[in-house]
Amino acid sequence: SSFLSRHFDPEEKKTPQKVRERATKLSIIISKIHPLPRGFCYQRLLLPAKLTVTRRHSAVTTSKAYLRQTMAVAAMAGGVDSLSDRAAKMKEALLKSQTITENVVSILGSFDSRLSVLETAMRPTQIRTHAIRKAHENIDKTLKAAEVLLAEFDISRQAEAQILRGPHEDLESYLEAIEQLRKNIRFFSSSKGFKSGDAVLDNANTLLAKAISKLEDEFKQLLVSCSKPVEPDRLFECLPESMRPSAGSPANRPHSHNHSEQQNSNAEAASFKPLVMIPPRTVPLLHDLAVHMVQSGHQQQLLKTYRDTRSSVLEESLRKLGVERLSKEDVQKMQWEVLEAKIGNWIHFMRIAVKILFAGERRLCDQIFDGFDSLRDQCFAECTGNNVSMLLSFGEAITKSKRSPEKLFVLLDMYEIMRELHSEIESVFSGKVCAEIRESTLGLTKKLAQTAQETFGDFEEAVEKDATKTAVLDGTVHPLTSYVINYVKFLFDYQSTLNQLFREFETGGETVSQLATVTMRIMQALQTNLDGKSKQYKDQALTHLFLMNNIHYMVRSVRRSEAKDLLGDDWVQRHRRVVQQHANQYKRTGWGKVLFSLLD
Repeated sequence: SSFLSRHFDPEEKKTPQKVRERATKLSIIISKIHPLPRGFCYQRLLLPAKLTVTRRHSAVTTSKAYLRQTMAVAAMAGGVDSLSDRAAKMKEALLKSQTITENVVSILGSFDSRLSVLETAMRPTQIRTHAIRKAHENIDKTLKAAEVLLAEFDISRQAEAQILRGPHEDLESYLEAIEQLRKNIRFFSSSKGFKSGDAVLDNANTLLAKAISKLEDEFKQLLVSCSKPVEPDRLFECLPESMRPSAGSPANRPHSHNHSEQQNSNAEAASFKPLVMIPPRTVPLLHDLAVHMVQSGHQQQLLKTYRDTRSSVLEESLRKLGVERLSKEDVQKMQWEVLEAKIGNWIHFMRIAVKILFAGERRLCDQIFDGFDSLRDQCFAECTGNNVSMLLSFGEAITKSKRSPEKLFVLLDMYEIMRELHSEIESVFSGKVCAEIRESTLGLTKKLAQTAQETFGDFEEAVEKDATKTAVLDGTVHPLTSYVINYVKFLFDYQSTLNQLFREFETGGETVSQLATVTMRIMQALQTNLDGKSKQYKDQALTHLFLMNNIHYMVRSVRRSEAKDLLGDDWVQRHRRVVQQHANQYKRTGWGKVLFSLLD
Protein backbone atom coordinates (compact mmCIF):
# COMPACT_ATOMS: atom_id res chain seq x y z
CA SER A 1 0.00 0.00 0.00
CA SER A 2 2.83 2.37 0.89
CA PHE A 3 4.48 1.60 -2.47
CA LEU A 4 1.27 2.20 -4.38
CA SER A 5 0.49 5.43 -2.52
CA ARG A 6 3.99 6.77 -3.31
CA HIS A 7 4.20 5.78 -6.97
CA PHE A 8 0.62 5.60 -8.20
CA ASP A 9 -1.29 8.65 -6.91
CA PRO A 10 -4.81 8.61 -8.44
CA GLU A 11 -4.92 12.39 -8.54
CA GLU A 12 -1.56 12.74 -10.29
CA LYS A 13 -1.58 13.79 -13.90
CA LYS A 14 -0.72 10.74 -15.96
CA THR A 15 1.61 11.10 -18.88
CA PRO A 16 3.01 8.20 -21.03
CA GLN A 17 6.57 9.11 -20.05
CA LYS A 18 5.78 8.87 -16.34
CA VAL A 19 3.82 5.65 -16.80
CA ARG A 20 6.80 4.05 -18.56
CA GLU A 21 9.27 5.27 -15.91
CA ARG A 22 7.18 3.97 -13.01
CA ALA A 23 6.42 0.72 -14.83
CA THR A 24 10.15 0.25 -15.31
CA LYS A 25 10.77 0.84 -11.60
CA LEU A 26 8.00 -1.58 -10.71
CA SER A 27 9.45 -4.18 -13.09
CA ILE A 28 12.91 -3.83 -11.54
CA ILE A 29 11.55 -4.13 -7.97
CA ILE A 30 9.42 -7.13 -8.83
CA SER A 31 12.30 -8.85 -10.62
CA LYS A 32 14.54 -8.35 -7.58
CA ILE A 33 11.93 -9.78 -5.27
CA HIS A 34 11.15 -12.73 -7.46
CA PRO A 35 12.69 -13.12 -10.97
CA LEU A 36 10.00 -14.12 -13.44
CA PRO A 37 10.42 -16.15 -16.65
CA ARG A 38 10.60 -14.43 -20.02
CA GLY A 39 7.20 -13.54 -21.49
CA PHE A 40 5.45 -13.49 -18.08
CA CYS A 41 2.46 -11.10 -17.99
CA TYR A 42 2.84 -8.55 -15.20
CA GLN A 43 -0.94 -8.33 -14.86
CA ARG A 44 -0.76 -11.66 -13.08
CA LEU A 45 0.90 -9.88 -10.16
CA LEU A 46 -2.33 -7.98 -9.47
CA LEU A 47 -4.39 -11.08 -8.88
CA PRO A 48 -3.37 -11.60 -5.19
CA ALA A 49 -4.05 -7.90 -4.47
CA LYS A 50 -7.49 -8.09 -6.07
CA LEU A 51 -8.29 -11.18 -4.08
CA THR A 52 -7.21 -9.42 -0.87
CA VAL A 53 -9.43 -6.40 -1.54
CA THR A 54 -12.38 -8.64 -2.36
CA ARG A 55 -11.88 -10.57 0.85
CA ARG A 56 -11.70 -7.32 2.92
CA HIS A 57 -14.93 -6.06 1.30
CA SER A 58 -16.65 -9.34 2.23
CA ALA A 59 -15.40 -8.98 5.77
CA VAL A 60 -16.86 -5.44 6.03
CA THR A 61 -20.21 -6.69 4.78
CA THR A 62 -20.11 -9.55 7.29
CA SER A 63 -19.21 -7.09 10.10
CA LYS A 64 -22.20 -4.87 9.23
CA ALA A 65 -24.57 -7.83 9.47
CA TYR A 66 -23.01 -8.89 12.70
CA LEU A 67 -23.36 -5.31 14.06
CA ARG A 68 -27.03 -5.20 13.27
CA GLN A 69 -27.55 -8.55 15.02
CA THR A 70 -25.62 -7.29 18.05
CA MET A 71 -27.55 -4.09 18.25
CA ALA A 72 -30.82 -6.00 18.12
CA VAL A 73 -29.72 -8.24 20.95
CA ALA A 74 -28.43 -5.24 23.00
CA ALA A 75 -31.66 -3.36 22.54
CA MET A 76 -33.49 -6.27 23.87
CA ALA A 77 -31.16 -6.39 26.83
CA GLY A 78 -31.58 -2.67 27.69
CA GLY A 79 -28.03 -1.33 27.08
CA VAL A 80 -29.14 0.79 24.24
CA ASP A 81 -27.17 4.00 24.91
CA SER A 82 -23.73 2.53 25.34
CA LEU A 83 -24.15 0.23 22.47
CA SER A 84 -25.26 3.06 20.23
CA ASP A 85 -22.02 4.90 20.88
CA ARG A 86 -19.97 1.84 20.19
CA ALA A 87 -21.97 1.04 17.09
CA ALA A 88 -21.49 4.56 15.82
CA LYS A 89 -17.72 4.31 16.25
CA MET A 90 -17.66 0.91 14.63
CA LYS A 91 -19.75 2.20 11.76
CA GLU A 92 -17.38 5.11 11.32
CA ALA A 93 -14.41 2.70 11.25
CA LEU A 94 -16.13 0.46 8.75
CA LEU A 95 -16.90 3.40 6.52
CA LYS A 96 -13.26 4.46 6.57
CA SER A 97 -12.22 0.88 5.78
CA GLN A 98 -14.70 0.73 2.94
CA THR A 99 -13.39 4.00 1.57
CA ILE A 100 -9.82 2.75 1.69
CA THR A 101 -10.88 -0.46 -0.03
CA GLU A 102 -12.60 1.40 -2.77
CA ASN A 103 -9.54 3.61 -3.26
CA VAL A 104 -7.28 0.58 -3.46
CA VAL A 105 -9.58 -1.08 -5.99
CA SER A 106 -9.55 2.10 -8.05
CA ILE A 107 -5.76 2.32 -7.87
CA LEU A 108 -5.31 -1.35 -8.81
CA GLY A 109 -7.69 -0.95 -11.72
CA SER A 110 -5.67 1.95 -13.06
CA PHE A 111 -2.47 -0.07 -12.45
CA ASP A 112 -3.89 -2.96 -14.52
CA SER A 113 -4.49 -0.70 -17.50
CA ARG A 114 -1.03 0.84 -17.13
CA LEU A 115 0.59 -2.60 -17.11
CA SER A 116 -1.23 -3.49 -20.34
CA VAL A 117 0.16 -0.33 -21.90
CA LEU A 118 3.61 -1.23 -20.52
CA GLU A 119 3.48 -4.75 -21.94
CA THR A 120 2.49 -3.37 -25.36
CA ALA A 121 5.35 -0.91 -25.21
CA MET A 122 7.89 -3.58 -24.23
CA ARG A 123 6.91 -6.13 -26.92
CA PRO A 124 9.19 -4.67 -29.65
CA THR A 125 12.08 -4.85 -27.19
CA GLN A 126 11.34 -8.53 -26.52
CA ILE A 127 11.19 -9.22 -30.25
CA ARG A 128 14.55 -7.52 -30.81
CA THR A 129 16.04 -9.39 -27.85
CA HIS A 130 14.85 -12.73 -29.31
CA ALA A 131 16.28 -11.80 -32.72
CA ILE A 132 19.62 -10.92 -31.13
CA ARG A 133 19.68 -14.24 -29.28
CA LYS A 134 18.95 -16.19 -32.51
CA ALA A 135 21.66 -14.21 -34.26
CA HIS A 136 24.13 -15.22 -31.54
CA GLU A 137 23.13 -18.85 -31.95
CA ASN A 138 23.57 -18.65 -35.73
CA ILE A 139 26.96 -17.03 -35.28
CA ASP A 140 28.02 -19.87 -32.93
CA LYS A 141 26.90 -22.49 -35.43
CA THR A 142 28.69 -20.71 -38.25
CA LEU A 143 31.89 -20.48 -36.23
CA LYS A 144 31.75 -24.18 -35.42
CA ALA A 145 31.17 -25.06 -39.09
CA ALA A 146 34.03 -22.79 -40.06
CA GLU A 147 36.30 -24.49 -37.52
CA VAL A 148 35.45 -27.92 -39.01
CA LEU A 149 36.03 -26.60 -42.52
CA LEU A 150 39.36 -25.03 -41.59
CA ALA A 151 40.40 -28.25 -39.87
CA GLU A 152 39.68 -30.17 -43.11
CA PHE A 153 41.77 -27.66 -45.04
CA ASP A 154 44.63 -28.11 -42.57
CA ILE A 155 44.40 -31.89 -42.90
CA SER A 156 44.34 -31.57 -46.68
CA ARG A 157 47.48 -29.43 -46.66
CA GLN A 158 49.27 -31.88 -44.35
CA ALA A 159 48.26 -34.84 -46.55
CA GLU A 160 49.38 -32.98 -49.66
CA ALA A 161 52.77 -32.24 -48.14
CA GLN A 162 53.26 -35.91 -47.19
CA ILE A 163 52.17 -37.14 -50.63
CA LEU A 164 54.47 -34.73 -52.44
CA ARG A 165 57.39 -36.08 -50.41
CA GLY A 166 56.63 -39.54 -51.79
CA PRO A 167 56.43 -42.99 -50.17
CA HIS A 168 60.16 -43.69 -50.02
CA GLU A 169 60.91 -41.92 -46.75
CA ASP A 170 57.98 -43.19 -44.69
CA LEU A 171 55.60 -45.59 -46.43
CA GLU A 172 53.24 -45.96 -43.47
CA SER A 173 52.79 -42.18 -43.13
CA TYR A 174 52.27 -41.98 -46.88
CA LEU A 175 49.48 -44.55 -46.72
CA GLU A 176 47.90 -42.70 -43.80
CA ALA A 177 48.00 -39.46 -45.82
CA ILE A 178 46.19 -41.17 -48.71
CA GLU A 179 43.52 -42.46 -46.36
CA GLN A 180 43.12 -39.01 -44.85
CA LEU A 181 42.85 -37.51 -48.33
CA ARG A 182 40.04 -39.96 -49.14
CA LYS A 183 38.17 -38.85 -46.01
CA ASN A 184 38.75 -35.25 -47.07
CA ILE A 185 37.21 -35.96 -50.47
CA ARG A 186 34.20 -37.62 -48.85
CA PHE A 187 33.74 -34.58 -46.57
CA PHE A 188 33.77 -32.03 -49.38
CA SER A 189 31.57 -34.27 -51.53
CA SER A 190 28.91 -34.21 -48.81
CA SER A 191 29.31 -30.42 -48.25
CA LYS A 192 27.33 -29.25 -51.27
CA GLY A 193 26.69 -25.75 -49.86
CA PHE A 194 30.38 -24.81 -49.92
CA LYS A 195 30.94 -22.42 -52.82
CA SER A 196 34.50 -23.53 -53.61
CA GLY A 197 33.71 -27.21 -53.02
CA ASP A 198 34.09 -28.27 -56.66
CA ALA A 199 37.52 -26.66 -56.96
CA VAL A 200 38.66 -28.27 -53.73
CA LEU A 201 37.36 -31.67 -54.88
CA ASP A 202 39.11 -31.38 -58.23
CA ASN A 203 42.38 -30.57 -56.53
CA ALA A 204 41.99 -33.41 -54.03
CA ASN A 205 41.12 -35.97 -56.75
CA THR A 206 44.08 -34.89 -58.83
CA LEU A 207 46.35 -35.24 -55.82
CA LEU A 208 44.89 -38.67 -55.04
CA ALA A 209 45.53 -39.84 -58.62
CA LYS A 210 49.17 -38.77 -58.32
CA ALA A 211 49.45 -40.52 -54.97
CA ILE A 212 48.08 -43.78 -56.37
CA SER A 213 50.43 -43.56 -59.34
CA LYS A 214 53.34 -43.28 -56.93
CA LEU A 215 51.88 -46.23 -55.01
CA GLU A 216 51.98 -48.37 -58.16
CA ASP A 217 55.64 -47.54 -58.64
CA GLU A 218 56.33 -48.26 -54.98
CA PHE A 219 54.46 -51.59 -55.11
CA LYS A 220 56.39 -52.68 -58.20
CA GLN A 221 59.74 -51.55 -56.82
CA LEU A 222 59.14 -53.22 -53.46
CA LEU A 223 57.90 -56.46 -55.05
CA VAL A 224 60.77 -56.62 -57.53
CA SER A 225 63.40 -55.88 -54.89
CA CYS A 226 62.29 -58.73 -52.63
CA SER A 227 61.35 -61.26 -55.39
CA LYS A 228 64.37 -63.42 -56.12
CA PRO A 229 64.50 -66.82 -57.86
CA VAL A 230 64.54 -69.68 -55.37
CA GLU A 231 67.78 -71.62 -55.46
CA PRO A 232 67.50 -75.45 -55.72
CA ASP A 233 69.22 -75.89 -52.34
CA ARG A 234 66.46 -73.90 -50.63
CA LEU A 235 63.84 -76.07 -52.31
CA PHE A 236 65.62 -79.26 -51.26
CA GLU A 237 65.71 -78.05 -47.67
CA CYS A 238 61.90 -78.06 -47.67
CA LEU A 239 61.80 -81.73 -48.68
CA PRO A 240 61.56 -84.53 -46.12
CA GLU A 241 64.96 -85.95 -45.25
CA SER A 242 64.33 -89.18 -47.18
CA MET A 243 63.64 -87.29 -50.43
CA ARG A 244 66.58 -84.92 -50.43
CA PRO A 245 69.21 -85.59 -53.12
CA SER A 246 72.48 -86.91 -51.81
CA ALA A 247 74.62 -84.66 -53.99
CA GLY A 248 73.83 -81.55 -55.95
CA SER A 249 70.79 -81.84 -58.16
CA PRO A 250 68.35 -84.67 -58.60
CA ALA A 251 69.78 -85.00 -62.08
CA ASN A 252 72.73 -86.75 -60.42
CA ARG A 253 70.40 -89.54 -59.32
CA PRO A 254 69.36 -91.78 -62.24
CA HIS A 255 65.83 -93.08 -62.11
CA SER A 256 65.49 -96.78 -61.44
CA HIS A 257 62.70 -99.28 -61.15
CA ASN A 258 63.27 -99.84 -57.43
CA HIS A 259 59.66 -98.96 -56.91
CA SER A 260 57.56 -99.97 -53.95
CA GLU A 261 54.07 -99.25 -52.72
CA GLN A 262 55.49 -98.37 -49.29
CA GLN A 263 57.78 -95.77 -50.85
CA ASN A 264 54.84 -94.15 -52.62
CA SER A 265 52.72 -94.01 -49.47
CA ASN A 266 55.64 -92.52 -47.52
CA ALA A 267 55.91 -89.76 -50.12
CA GLU A 268 52.27 -88.87 -49.61
CA ALA A 269 52.53 -88.84 -45.79
CA ALA A 270 55.89 -87.04 -45.60
CA SER A 271 56.01 -83.57 -44.12
CA PHE A 272 57.14 -80.71 -46.36
CA LYS A 273 58.44 -77.47 -44.87
CA PRO A 274 56.71 -74.28 -46.06
CA LEU A 275 58.81 -72.11 -48.36
CA VAL A 276 59.20 -68.40 -47.54
CA MET A 277 58.95 -66.63 -50.89
CA ILE A 278 59.75 -63.06 -49.73
CA PRO A 279 60.80 -61.53 -46.36
CA PRO A 280 57.84 -61.65 -43.92
CA ARG A 281 58.27 -58.00 -42.85
CA THR A 282 57.59 -56.88 -46.44
CA VAL A 283 54.28 -58.73 -46.82
CA PRO A 284 52.15 -56.33 -44.66
CA LEU A 285 53.47 -53.33 -46.62
CA LEU A 286 52.61 -54.98 -49.94
CA HIS A 287 49.17 -55.80 -48.56
CA ASP A 288 48.54 -52.18 -47.55
CA LEU A 289 49.70 -50.94 -50.96
CA ALA A 290 47.43 -53.45 -52.70
CA VAL A 291 44.44 -52.38 -50.58
CA HIS A 292 44.85 -48.71 -51.56
CA MET A 293 45.31 -49.59 -55.23
CA VAL A 294 42.18 -51.73 -55.25
CA GLN A 295 40.17 -49.03 -53.46
CA SER A 296 41.26 -46.60 -56.17
CA GLY A 297 40.10 -48.94 -58.94
CA HIS A 298 43.60 -49.92 -60.11
CA GLN A 299 43.06 -53.70 -60.00
CA GLN A 300 44.30 -54.29 -63.55
CA GLN A 301 47.56 -52.41 -63.00
CA LEU A 302 48.06 -54.33 -59.76
CA LEU A 303 47.34 -57.64 -61.49
CA LYS A 304 49.76 -56.91 -64.33
CA THR A 305 52.55 -55.83 -61.99
CA TYR A 306 52.22 -58.90 -59.79
CA ARG A 307 51.87 -61.32 -62.72
CA ASP A 308 54.87 -60.02 -64.65
CA THR A 309 57.11 -59.94 -61.59
CA ARG A 310 56.21 -63.20 -59.90
CA SER A 311 55.75 -65.26 -63.08
CA SER A 312 59.31 -64.60 -64.20
CA VAL A 313 60.62 -65.41 -60.71
CA LEU A 314 58.81 -68.77 -60.67
CA GLU A 315 60.00 -69.59 -64.19
CA GLU A 316 63.61 -68.82 -63.30
CA SER A 317 63.31 -70.92 -60.12
CA LEU A 318 62.10 -73.90 -62.16
CA ARG A 319 64.88 -73.45 -64.71
CA LYS A 320 67.48 -73.41 -61.97
CA LEU A 321 65.94 -76.63 -60.68
CA GLY A 322 66.33 -78.22 -64.13
CA VAL A 323 62.86 -77.96 -65.64
CA GLU A 324 62.79 -77.38 -69.39
CA ARG A 325 60.11 -77.21 -72.05
CA LEU A 326 60.47 -80.19 -74.42
CA SER A 327 58.50 -81.13 -77.51
CA LYS A 328 57.55 -84.55 -78.83
CA GLU A 329 60.42 -84.33 -81.33
CA ASP A 330 62.92 -83.54 -78.56
CA VAL A 331 61.78 -86.59 -76.61
CA GLN A 332 61.85 -88.81 -79.68
CA LYS A 333 65.50 -87.96 -80.38
CA MET A 334 66.73 -88.87 -76.88
CA GLN A 335 68.48 -92.09 -76.03
CA TRP A 336 66.45 -94.27 -73.71
CA GLU A 337 68.89 -93.90 -70.81
CA VAL A 338 68.81 -90.10 -71.09
CA LEU A 339 65.03 -90.04 -71.39
CA GLU A 340 64.61 -92.37 -68.41
CA ALA A 341 66.78 -90.08 -66.27
CA LYS A 342 64.80 -87.01 -67.36
CA ILE A 343 61.53 -88.74 -66.51
CA GLY A 344 62.84 -89.55 -63.03
CA ASN A 345 63.86 -85.92 -62.55
CA TRP A 346 60.52 -84.68 -63.87
CA ILE A 347 58.70 -86.74 -61.23
CA HIS A 348 60.88 -85.14 -58.57
CA PHE A 349 60.36 -81.67 -60.04
CA MET A 350 56.57 -82.09 -60.08
CA ARG A 351 56.54 -82.92 -56.39
CA ILE A 352 58.78 -79.95 -55.54
CA ALA A 353 56.85 -77.53 -57.74
CA VAL A 354 53.38 -78.41 -56.47
CA LYS A 355 54.06 -79.12 -52.81
CA ILE A 356 56.70 -76.41 -52.22
CA LEU A 357 57.02 -73.75 -54.92
CA PHE A 358 53.40 -73.28 -56.00
CA ALA A 359 52.11 -73.84 -52.47
CA GLY A 360 54.43 -71.07 -51.26
CA GLU A 361 53.21 -68.74 -54.02
CA ARG A 362 49.60 -69.46 -53.05
CA ARG A 363 50.31 -68.48 -49.42
CA LEU A 364 51.98 -65.28 -50.61
CA CYS A 365 48.97 -64.37 -52.78
CA ASP A 366 46.59 -65.09 -49.90
CA GLN A 367 48.53 -62.72 -47.64
CA ILE A 368 49.04 -59.84 -50.09
CA PHE A 369 45.50 -59.92 -51.49
CA ASP A 370 43.70 -60.84 -48.29
CA GLY A 371 40.09 -59.68 -48.53
CA PHE A 372 40.00 -59.66 -52.35
CA ASP A 373 39.23 -63.29 -53.25
CA SER A 374 38.67 -62.91 -56.99
CA LEU A 375 41.78 -60.76 -57.47
CA ARG A 376 43.81 -63.17 -55.33
CA ASP A 377 42.85 -66.19 -57.44
CA GLN A 378 43.34 -64.24 -60.66
CA CYS A 379 46.87 -63.14 -59.72
CA PHE A 380 47.85 -66.65 -58.63
CA ALA A 381 46.44 -68.27 -61.77
CA GLU A 382 48.16 -65.85 -64.12
CA CYS A 383 51.57 -65.96 -62.45
CA THR A 384 51.62 -69.80 -62.27
CA GLY A 385 49.77 -70.75 -65.47
CA ASN A 386 52.75 -70.65 -67.84
CA ASN A 387 54.99 -72.43 -65.36
CA VAL A 388 52.49 -75.24 -64.84
CA SER A 389 52.22 -75.51 -68.63
CA MET A 390 56.00 -75.80 -68.91
CA LEU A 391 56.01 -78.65 -66.38
CA LEU A 392 53.13 -80.48 -68.03
CA SER A 393 54.62 -80.09 -71.52
CA PHE A 394 57.18 -82.80 -70.79
CA GLY A 395 54.48 -85.24 -69.74
CA GLU A 396 52.45 -84.34 -72.83
CA ALA A 397 55.51 -85.02 -75.01
CA ILE A 398 55.99 -88.45 -73.41
CA THR A 399 52.38 -89.45 -74.06
CA LYS A 400 52.70 -88.40 -77.72
CA SER A 401 56.07 -90.09 -78.35
CA LYS A 402 56.42 -93.57 -79.83
CA ARG A 403 55.31 -96.31 -77.45
CA SER A 404 57.66 -99.09 -76.38
CA PRO A 405 57.42 -101.78 -73.66
CA GLU A 406 60.22 -100.26 -71.58
CA LYS A 407 58.25 -97.01 -71.27
CA LEU A 408 55.42 -98.70 -69.39
CA PHE A 409 57.04 -98.43 -65.99
CA VAL A 410 58.06 -94.79 -66.34
CA LEU A 411 54.55 -94.07 -67.57
CA LEU A 412 53.22 -95.73 -64.44
CA ASP A 413 55.65 -93.66 -62.34
CA MET A 414 54.40 -90.47 -63.98
CA TYR A 415 50.80 -91.56 -63.53
CA GLU A 416 51.50 -92.28 -59.86
CA ILE A 417 52.95 -88.84 -59.15
CA MET A 418 49.99 -87.16 -60.82
CA ARG A 419 47.60 -89.22 -58.70
CA GLU A 420 49.63 -88.43 -55.58
CA LEU A 421 49.53 -84.69 -56.30
CA HIS A 422 45.85 -84.62 -57.25
CA SER A 423 44.51 -83.51 -53.85
CA GLU A 424 47.35 -80.99 -53.47
CA ILE A 425 46.63 -79.53 -56.89
CA GLU A 426 42.91 -79.25 -56.06
CA SER A 427 43.80 -77.37 -52.86
CA VAL A 428 46.53 -75.07 -54.18
CA PHE A 429 44.77 -74.28 -57.46
CA SER A 430 41.32 -73.82 -55.95
CA GLY A 431 38.80 -71.34 -57.25
CA LYS A 432 36.99 -70.79 -60.52
CA VAL A 433 39.86 -68.89 -62.13
CA CYS A 434 42.24 -71.86 -61.68
CA ALA A 435 39.79 -74.35 -63.20
CA GLU A 436 41.75 -74.47 -66.48
CA ILE A 437 44.96 -75.42 -64.65
CA ARG A 438 43.17 -78.17 -62.73
CA GLU A 439 41.66 -79.49 -65.95
CA SER A 440 45.04 -79.54 -67.71
CA THR A 441 46.65 -81.56 -64.90
CA LEU A 442 43.71 -83.95 -64.82
CA GLY A 443 43.90 -84.24 -68.60
CA LEU A 444 47.58 -85.23 -68.39
CA THR A 445 46.75 -87.84 -65.75
CA LYS A 446 44.17 -89.42 -68.05
CA LYS A 447 46.53 -89.32 -71.03
CA LEU A 448 49.23 -91.05 -69.01
CA ALA A 449 46.74 -93.73 -67.95
CA GLN A 450 45.58 -94.16 -71.55
CA THR A 451 49.14 -94.37 -72.86
CA ALA A 452 50.11 -96.86 -70.14
CA GLN A 453 47.14 -99.07 -70.97
CA GLU A 454 47.93 -98.96 -74.68
CA THR A 455 51.58 -99.75 -73.93
CA PHE A 456 50.38 -102.68 -71.85
CA GLY A 457 48.44 -103.96 -74.84
CA ASP A 458 51.42 -103.37 -77.13
CA PHE A 459 53.62 -105.43 -74.80
CA GLU A 460 51.22 -108.39 -74.89
CA GLU A 461 51.17 -108.25 -78.67
CA ALA A 462 54.95 -107.83 -78.88
CA VAL A 463 55.50 -110.91 -76.71
CA GLU A 464 53.22 -113.02 -78.85
CA LYS A 465 54.74 -111.82 -82.11
CA ASP A 466 58.38 -111.67 -81.05
CA ALA A 467 60.32 -113.03 -84.01
CA THR A 468 63.88 -112.91 -82.73
CA LYS A 469 66.02 -115.57 -84.33
CA THR A 470 68.25 -115.96 -81.29
CA ALA A 471 68.66 -119.70 -80.93
CA VAL A 472 69.41 -121.41 -77.64
CA LEU A 473 71.51 -124.32 -78.75
CA ASP A 474 71.32 -126.33 -75.55
CA GLY A 475 67.58 -125.76 -74.99
CA THR A 476 67.96 -123.60 -71.87
CA VAL A 477 65.83 -120.58 -70.87
CA HIS A 478 65.32 -118.13 -73.72
CA PRO A 479 66.14 -114.39 -73.12
CA LEU A 480 62.54 -113.54 -74.01
CA THR A 481 61.28 -115.71 -71.17
CA SER A 482 63.49 -114.07 -68.56
CA TYR A 483 62.59 -110.61 -69.95
CA VAL A 484 58.85 -111.24 -69.78
CA ILE A 485 59.01 -112.81 -66.31
CA ASN A 486 61.01 -109.85 -64.96
CA TYR A 487 58.53 -107.55 -66.66
CA VAL A 488 55.64 -109.26 -64.92
CA LYS A 489 57.44 -109.07 -61.56
CA PHE A 490 57.84 -105.32 -61.99
CA LEU A 491 54.16 -105.06 -62.79
CA PHE A 492 53.32 -106.45 -59.38
CA ASP A 493 55.37 -103.67 -57.77
CA TYR A 494 52.78 -101.35 -59.33
CA GLN A 495 49.80 -103.46 -58.37
CA SER A 496 47.77 -100.68 -56.69
CA THR A 497 48.68 -98.24 -59.51
CA LEU A 498 47.55 -100.73 -62.12
CA ASN A 499 44.31 -101.33 -60.25
CA GLN A 500 43.71 -97.58 -60.23
CA LEU A 501 44.60 -97.39 -63.91
CA PHE A 502 42.13 -100.15 -64.81
CA ARG A 503 39.52 -98.36 -62.69
CA GLU A 504 39.94 -95.30 -64.94
CA PHE A 505 38.58 -97.18 -67.96
CA GLU A 506 36.56 -100.13 -66.72
CA THR A 507 32.87 -99.66 -65.94
CA GLY A 508 32.33 -102.90 -64.02
CA GLY A 509 34.08 -105.94 -62.61
CA GLU A 510 36.82 -106.27 -60.05
CA THR A 511 40.14 -104.63 -60.85
CA VAL A 512 42.04 -107.56 -59.29
CA SER A 513 40.49 -110.00 -61.75
CA GLN A 514 41.28 -107.55 -64.58
CA LEU A 515 44.95 -107.48 -63.60
CA ALA A 516 44.95 -111.27 -63.32
CA THR A 517 43.36 -111.57 -66.75
CA VAL A 518 45.95 -109.28 -68.32
CA THR A 519 48.80 -111.17 -66.62
CA MET A 520 47.42 -114.52 -67.83
CA ARG A 521 47.20 -113.17 -71.35
CA ILE A 522 50.85 -112.08 -71.22
CA MET A 523 51.92 -115.51 -69.92
CA GLN A 524 49.84 -117.19 -72.59
CA ALA A 525 51.39 -114.96 -75.25
CA LEU A 526 54.83 -115.94 -73.98
CA GLN A 527 53.97 -119.64 -74.06
CA THR A 528 52.59 -119.31 -77.59
CA ASN A 529 55.80 -117.60 -78.71
CA LEU A 530 57.91 -120.30 -77.03
CA ASP A 531 55.97 -122.99 -78.86
CA GLY A 532 56.87 -121.29 -82.11
CA LYS A 533 60.54 -120.94 -81.18
CA SER A 534 60.73 -124.58 -80.12
CA LYS A 535 59.96 -125.65 -83.68
CA GLN A 536 63.25 -124.16 -84.83
CA TYR A 537 65.02 -127.20 -83.38
CA LYS A 538 65.51 -130.09 -85.77
CA ASP A 539 66.08 -132.43 -82.85
CA GLN A 540 62.75 -133.28 -81.27
CA ALA A 541 64.43 -133.95 -77.93
CA LEU A 542 65.77 -130.38 -77.81
CA THR A 543 62.28 -129.10 -78.61
CA HIS A 544 60.86 -130.78 -75.52
CA LEU A 545 63.88 -129.82 -73.43
CA PHE A 546 63.52 -126.16 -74.49
CA LEU A 547 59.83 -126.08 -73.61
CA MET A 548 60.40 -127.92 -70.34
CA ASN A 549 63.11 -125.51 -69.19
CA ASN A 550 61.25 -122.32 -70.16
CA ILE A 551 57.85 -123.34 -68.75
CA HIS A 552 59.53 -124.60 -65.58
CA TYR A 553 61.24 -121.21 -65.24
CA MET A 554 57.86 -119.52 -65.61
CA VAL A 555 56.24 -121.76 -62.95
CA ARG A 556 59.10 -121.39 -60.50
CA SER A 557 59.17 -117.57 -60.91
CA VAL A 558 55.42 -117.31 -60.36
CA ARG A 559 55.55 -119.51 -57.25
CA ARG A 560 58.25 -117.25 -55.74
CA SER A 561 56.46 -113.96 -56.46
CA GLU A 562 53.17 -112.23 -55.78
CA ALA A 563 51.95 -113.49 -59.13
CA LYS A 564 51.05 -116.78 -57.45
CA ASP A 565 48.27 -115.10 -55.47
CA LEU A 566 46.97 -113.45 -58.59
CA LEU A 567 47.25 -116.36 -61.07
CA GLY A 568 46.22 -118.96 -58.51
CA ASP A 569 47.25 -122.53 -57.69
CA ASP A 570 45.30 -123.90 -60.66
CA TRP A 571 47.54 -122.06 -63.08
CA VAL A 572 50.66 -123.31 -61.25
CA GLN A 573 49.46 -126.95 -61.12
CA ARG A 574 48.35 -126.93 -64.75
CA HIS A 575 51.70 -125.68 -65.98
CA ARG A 576 53.60 -128.06 -63.73
CA ARG A 577 51.81 -130.88 -65.51
CA VAL A 578 52.85 -129.33 -68.83
CA VAL A 579 56.46 -129.30 -67.61
CA GLN A 580 56.17 -132.95 -66.63
CA GLN A 581 54.74 -133.84 -70.01
CA HIS A 582 57.65 -132.21 -71.84
CA ALA A 583 60.06 -133.91 -69.47
CA ASN A 584 58.53 -137.32 -70.27
CA GLN A 585 58.60 -136.55 -73.99
CA TYR A 586 62.22 -135.49 -73.73
CA LYS A 587 63.18 -138.73 -71.96
CA ARG A 588 61.23 -140.85 -74.42
CA THR A 589 62.73 -139.10 -77.42
CA GLY A 590 66.27 -139.05 -76.00
CA TRP A 591 66.36 -142.67 -74.86
CA GLY A 592 64.72 -143.69 -78.12
CA LYS A 593 67.76 -142.45 -79.98
CA VAL A 594 70.02 -144.42 -77.63
CA LEU A 595 68.06 -147.64 -78.16
CA PHE A 596 68.03 -147.02 -81.91
CA SER A 597 71.85 -146.62 -81.85
CA LEU A 598 72.26 -149.83 -79.87
CA LEU A 599 70.08 -151.73 -82.24
CA ASP A 600 72.16 -150.51 -85.16
